[in-house]
Amino acid sequence: MNSDEDGLTSQTLAYLYLAIAILAEVSATSALKASAEFTRIIPSLIVIVGYGVAFYFMTLVLKTMPIGITYAIWAGLGIVLVAVVGAIVYKEIPDVPTMLGMALIISGVVVIHVFEKH
Repeated sequence: MNSDEDGLTSQTLAYLYLAIAILAEVSATSALKASAEFTRIIPSLIVIVGYGVAFYFMTLVLKTMPIGITYAIWAGLGIVLVAVVGAIVYKEIPDVPTMLGMALIISGVVVIHVFEKH
């Protein structure tokens, strides 16, 4: 078991970094619409910084986790969270087939997490 000075395992840090990467990506993607094709400065900066933070933390995750599992979790949770933000912020309510698809994505992420061996 690898640990750093604070007693956190490398696997725990990887999941923390992955959560940060996901939240940064969701923030950036959600700000894309508000950027109005990069004509509004604040949302545009959120997009640029958000993606930079997301990819930086993703590189930290890849030191510990396989790229396939990392990307599956990142993309799957990102899709669902962006849809939630879209529903709340932009009133883009998903229809039943979309919600079913997202439930399948979440199920897939759970299966990967529960059965991964690395």
